[in-house]
Amino acid sequence: MVHSCAPRKPEAEMGDTLEFNEIYQEVKGSWNDGRLRFSKQNVVYKSSKTGKVDSIAVGDLSHAQWRRVCLGHGIKLQTSTGHVYKYDGFRDSDFEKISEYFKANYKVELVEKDMCVKGWNWGTAKFSGPLLSFDINDSPAFEVPLSSVSQCATGKNEVTLEFHQNDDAEVSLMEVRFYVPPSTGDEGTDPVEAFAQNVLSKADVIQATGDAVCIFKELQCLTPRGRYDIRIYPTFLHLHGKTFDYKIPYTTVLRLFLLPHKDQRQMFFVISLDPPIKQGQTRYHFLILLFSKEEDITLTLNMSEEDVEKRFEGKLNKNMSGSLYEMVSRVMKALVNRKITVPGNFQGHSGAQCITCSYKASSGLLYPLERGFIYVHKPPVHLRFDEISCVNFARGTTTTRSFDFEIETKQGNQYTFSSIEREEYGKLFDFVNAKKLNIKNRGFKEGMKGNDNMYSDSDDDQHDAYLERMKQEGKIREEANDSDDSEGESDESFNPGEEDDDIAEEYDSNASASDSSADDADDSDDGGSRKKPAKKPRISEKKEKKPRSKKEKKVKDAGAPKRPMSAYMLWLNSSRERIKADNPGISITEISKKAGEMWKQLSKDRKEEWDQKAEEAKKQYEVAMKEYRERGGGSSAPAKKETKKKRGKSDEKKKKGGGGRGGEREKERERTGGNDSFKSREFISDSESSSDSARGNSSKPKGSDDDEEEVISTPPSSEESGSD
Repeated sequence: MVHSCAPRKPEAEMGDTLEFNEIYQEVKGSWNDGRLRFSKQNVVYKSSKTGKVDSIAVGDLSHAQWRRVCLGHGIKLQTSTGHVYKYDGFRDSDFEKISEYFKANYKVELVEKDMCVKGWNWGTAKFSGPLLSFDINDSPAFEVPLSSVSQCATGKNEVTLEFHQNDDAEVSLMEVRFYVPPSTGDEGTDPVEAFAQNVLSKADVIQATGDAVCIFKELQCLTPRGRYDIRIYPTFLHLHGKTFDYKIPYTTVLRLFLLPHKDQRQMFFVISLDPPIKQGQTRYHFLILLFSKEEDITLTLNMSEEDVEKRFEGKLNKNMSGSLYEMVSRVMKALVNRKITVPGNFQGHSGAQCITCSYKASSGLLYPLERGFIYVHKPPVHLRFDEISCVNFARGTTTTRSFDFEIETKQGNQYTFSSIEREEYGKLFDFVNAKKLNIKNRGFKEGMKGNDNMYSDSDDDQHDAYLERMKQEGKIREEANDSDDSEGESDESFNPGEEDDDIAEEYDSNASASDSSADDADDSDDGGSRKKPAKKPRISEKKEKKPRSKKEKKVKDAGAPKRPMSAYMLWLNSSRERIKADNPGISITEISKKAGEMWKQLSKDRKEEWDQKAEEAKKQYEVAMKEYRERGGGSSAPAKKETKKKRGKSDEKKKKGGGGRGGEREKERERTGGNDSFKSREFISDSESSSDSARGNSSKPKGSDDDEEEVISTPPSSEESGSD
């Protein structure tokens, strides 16, 4: 077993296999990490980013070099067919292990090769297969992969190479210029043209150097949207539309998918691209074509039968006929030399091999494949099983007849596919479970099994810390209110009886009966005296107060004992620092979520311990509350304070003698010598004598009749009208 220091993971040596993790491969200026495995049969490299696998048969290996590179040490492997593979990220101590393995199993010597670091800008350009090597004194200074060249232009004594760009690269190489001095040798060859031809022979230049192998007219394309003519060339694919043209090299094609539509009448053909095609700032990682199953075509390749047989080895024929989608997929498979992925054994509730759902703002189809998921179509998403960290089944937010399917990747990205029909749950759960993916909430399955309402056992699915806290505080608040009511304390700011009286007084035609009876009761309590009522006049109060539609909020008493915490909150306060220490950088919301999960997993004995502490705290609170009320505190104090405040405002208005009825009454009292027996008309009841009525109205200020008639709902008695 060979171990390496951080950040690399330890390599694994299993019998005749040697594996290395975190080995990097340069792709158009960007470093992609992956895993490299040496075995007796082949050399396999799998990219962690794209999942692409490079396999080199042992019999094809011809050369192997060990070199010092930017990421430590690297290996350059060359095959007998001319292909070159470079992998970086090895340690110096790995050389002996790999060298011995190559000698024993591959019969190839791992040669150490030094790179030139002189920094000179003159040397010799050597073309070796797909590489252009710039050597100084027989040591390579740098190498250019010709497959990354997008254009080659020539000048008088100069050749300019332009490169394909990679969006993942922080710094991109745009072009390189080589000065080619005039040759003093053979007069018949131009060294500049010879240099350019060597580049173009291996470069991935997107230009039509000959006739197209075949052309498909007016194909419906979903991404990018429109109708396109697709011209198939030997090295690239040309999409020709009314507005835009796209040229896609076959080297950028990552995967091919052939997916049946849910209606069983159409087919999707999906081409995964890396790097994507570009239009302005828009990137298209997938090319999606839509075909009708009923559309047939007869296809003739623009090649001779000998060339077709030699080039495609029986995969294609010069003349073919069949469904349009079959012809397109068959031609693409032969030219790109990639397998076509189709749905596996999954079957949904309706019998289709896909699930209808929504992703972001659009509705589409989710296809569970043998090695991943693909969503079609806006935007397209492809997720491999080996990059998925966990999946989660969540309740639908819009209706009880659906649920959400969440996928979280190892990079921390989350994809939510919503509005999935409830009937699809069992099929999807069994599929995910069979693929051995990590399911976050397995308890959700019990809530879905044989239950018409999937929300009935929702409380046990996932612990919500905030909801738990609100429930506990609500229980304590209800208990406190019950105890307040039992001691006879009332809330003066809310009286259902008054609310009913107010409505009747303003809108009922027979409101005088209730008002009169209320005034009679006030007079009888005063023993028949003509003193001013202690309460504010009802009409004045009505004008000042706002209509009450619901219970007014109590004013919090700062001196009251603090309510006790629930068992969960007591445990959370004691465990908060430990959670922060175990999870550095965790946010407040994540702390609550983590604490909820921990509390749910807590043993019954541990929970009983915290329940006892909560019960003790509750008893202490009840004792403290009892002592507090005995000292004169309680919920009635804030209400009395509020009432006093209202009275203070009314008195202040009377003192100022404002334009209201209070000011008019104050002036009248001054003119009558401060007679306290004066009452405004709204306090005159039917039981009072006509003389009292006359006396109460004889000194009324002029012009006050109209003002009072607007607000008094009780019609005046016959005595009042006579005195007026």
